[in-house]
Amino acid sequence: MRFSVPGPRSLAGQLFAMQAVLIAVVVAGYALFTYVSDRSQAEEAAARQARAVARSVADSPSVLTAARAPDPTAELQPYALKVMRDTEVDFITIMDPRGIRWTHPDPKQIGQTFQGHTERALRGETFTETYTGTLGPSVRAVTPIQDGPRVVGLVSAGIRVEQITQRVQDQLTALLGVAAGALVLGAVGTYVINARLRRHTHGMNAAELSRMHDYHQAALHAVREGLLMLDGQYRVALINDGGRELLGVTEDVVGRSVAELGLPAPLTGALLASEPRVDEVHLTAARVLVINTSPVSGGERRGTVATLRDVTELQSLMGELDSERGFTQALRSQAHEAANRLHTVVSLIELGRAEEAVEFATAELELAQALTDQVVAAVSEPVLAALLLGKTAQANERGVELMVSEDSSLDDGLLPETLPARDLVTILGNLIDNAVDAAQGSVRARVTVAAYTRNADAPELVLRVSDTGPGVDPEHAEAVFQRGFTTKPAGPGGRGLGLALVRQAAQRHEGSLTVAEADGGGAEFEVRLPLGGSGTAAEGVPCGAAPATGAGGDA
Repeated sequence: MRFSVPGPRSLAGQLFAMQAVLIAVVVAGYALFTYVSDRSQAEEAAARQARAVARSVADSPSVLTAARAPDPTAELQPYALKVMRDTEVDFITIMDPRGIRWTHPDPKQIGQTFQGHTERALRGETFTETYTGTLGPSVRAVTPIQDGPRVVGLVSAGIRVEQITQRVQDQLTALLGVAAGALVLGAVGTYVINARLRRHTHGMNAAELSRMHDYHQAALHAVREGLLMLDGQYRVALINDGGRELLGVTEDVVGRSVAELGLPAPLTGALLASEPRVDEVHLTAARVLVINTSPVSGGERRGTVATLRDVTELQSLMGELDSERGFTQALRSQAHEAANRLHTVVSLIELGRAEEAVEFATAELELAQALTDQVVAAVSEPVLAALLLGKTAQANERGVELMVSEDSSLDDGLLPETLPARDLVTILGNLIDNAVDAAQGSVRARVTVAAYTRNADAPELVLRVSDTGPGVDPEHAEAVFQRGFTTKPAGPGGRGLGLALVRQAAQRHEGSLTVAEADGGGAEFEVRLPLGGSGTAAEGVPCGAAPATGAGGDA
C-alpha cells in the first residue's frame, strides 16, 4: 500500500491551522480554569450555606426547648425536614452531646450515632468539614446548641458533594457551550481572513513565497533592461540596477515621486500617464530610451510597471543605416546621370564630333571636381567633408541646392578628442536633413551650411545651417527641440526626434543650440560647442552615442 505524503500547506492554510489551534487551547484552558475555580467556589458557598443553616437551627428557641423535652425527636424531626426543604440542604441532623441522632432525613438512622467529628463543637466552636457519612461525601457544618455556657445538643447541616458537583457540571456545560460558540466564531473569522490571504498569496506556502522572492531579487539584478515600479501615488516602489543606470538616479529614489526625479518633462509625463505606453522613444541627458508602461490593477489602480530599454547604439545604427540608404540612393542617381553623360559622349564620338565629346566630358569633370574642391577647401575634417558631399548629392536629388558658406573653415586635426566626429555627424546630419525637408518645394530651394571655429572669449566650434523654407514660428522656438514635436506627417522612421538628438549631443558637450530667422526668410539653426576640453560625454555613456537619424529624424 502506498501512502501519499501531503505537500506543505499554503501560508494561509498554516496560519488558519495555527490560529484554530490557538483559539482551541485558549478556550480549553479557560474552561479548565473556570471549572476548578467554580468547584472551589461552590464548595466554599456550600460550606457557608451549611454553616448558616446550622447556626440558625441551633439558635432557634424552639430547638432549645425541644432539646430539654423527654422526646426531642417528636418535635425536632418535622422541624428539621421543613427547614431542610426550605434551605435546600441535603440533611439537618440534631443530636445530643453524645452524638445520638434526634433527627435525620432517613428515619431509620434516628437513635444511631452521628458519623463525623464533634469535639470542637462540644467545646463551643462552629466548624465545617468534608466527611463521608450515611448519605455519602458531604460538606457539613457542626455547631453546638447552648443553654448558657452548657452544651445541651449539637446541630449538623450539610450538602452532599454529589450535589455540589452537579451544580458545577451545569455551569461547566453552559461554559462549554459558550466556549464552543466562541471557537466556531473564531474559526469562521479566521477562515474568512485566511481566505482573503490565500487570494493575495495565490495559495502559495511560505517556502514558495521565499523562493519567489529570491528569484525576484535575482531577476531584478540580472536583467540589463531597466525596471521601474510605481505605487498608486506614482512614488517609486522599486527600481533595479539597470533602471537606476538608465535614468541616472541613485538608490535613495525609492519612496520619492516620479515628478521629483528631475527627468525630462516628456519622460516624466509618460511615467505619470494613466494609459499604457508602448515602445515610446524618449531622451534623457545622454541616452535614447524606449519606454513601455502598464498599469497594475486588481479592482483598483495599484500602480504602474515601466520597462526601459537603452537603444542609443541601436538608434545610432539606424541613423547610420538611413545615411547609407541616402548615400546609396545618391550613388544610384549619380550612376544614372553618369550613364546618361557617358551615352552622350559615346554618341558624339559616333557622330564624328570628337572635339565636342571631349569638351562635354571635361566640363562635367570640372564641375564635379569644383564641388569636391569647394567642400574640402572649406572643411578638411574628413568625416564632415564626406558627410557634406553625401548630403549635397542627396539634396540635389530632391531639388535642393546645398552650399557651403564662404566663411567656413575647419581644418583636420583641430577638433579635440572630447569632441568626436561622430557627434558632429549627429548634429550636422540632422540639421541638414531638417533644412532640406523645409526647403524642398520652395522658390530657389537652398540650404547653406557654415562650419568654423572662433576665439572670442573661449575657443568654440560653430555649426550653422540655414534654409529657404517657411521658417519656425517664434511661439515654437523652444518646442521644436522637444522629442515628438513635428509639423510634418509621421514617416516610417518616426518624427520629432532629430532636433531633440541634436540638443542632447550639444548639451552633452556643454554646448548650445538656438534657432532664429535666416536672412531672406527660412530658419537658421546654430550650434556652439566649446573646444577647451571641458565638455565631455556623460559618465558611463560613450561619446557619440546619440546618432544622426537620417531623413526620418526631423522635428
